[in-house]
Amino acid sequence: MRFHPAHIDNLRKLYVDQIEHLLSAEDQILEALPTMVEAASEPELKRVLQAHVQETREQVSRLEQIVRQSLGKLEPKRSKPMAALIDEGNELLNDAKNEPARDVAIITACQRIENYEIAVYSAMCNVAEIIGETEQSSLLEKTLEEEKNTNEALGGIAESANTRADRAA
Repeated sequence: MRFHPAHIDNLRKLYVDQIEHLLSAEDQILEALPTMVEAASEPELKRVLQAHVQETREQVSRLEQIVRQSLGKLEPKRSKPMAALIDEGNELLNDAKNEPARDVAIITACQRIENYEIAVYSAMCNVAEIIGETEQSSLLEKTLEEEKNTNEALGGIAESANTRADRAA
C-alpha cells in the first residue's frame, strides 16, 4: 500500500513515509555524487566526497533494512525535495566558470543537501523513539552523525575553497 498525504493518519505511517523518502533521497545522492567527485579540483574535497559515496551506500542499506522491517518490502518513492536540491546543485556546478568557483559551488550544493538530510534524520530519530522503534532509531542516529560529520568536513574545506575562488576572480 502506498501512503499519500491524505492517508497519513498516524505517526507510524508518517514515519514509514518519511523513511521511504529518505531512501529515495540517498539513492538520488548516490547517483549525483560521482559527477561532483569528478568535477571537484580540490584534493580534500574529492576525498570527502569519495568517502561520502561509501557512507551513502551504507546509509541506503540501513534504510532498506528499516523499510523491510516496517513494510516487509521496498516500495519505490521519489523524494521531490532532494531532486530539486540536486538540480539546483547541478545548475550551480554548470554556472561555475573556473575550478575554484566550481569547488565552492560543489560545497554549497552538498551542504544544502547535508542540512536537509540532517533535519529529516533528526526528526525521524525522534519519531522512531516515540513509536517504540529504538533499534531503528539507533540506525538513523548513526546516519545522522555521519551526515553531521560530512557537513562539518565540507564547512572546513569551504574556507580554503572560498579563498582560492576569490583569488581566481
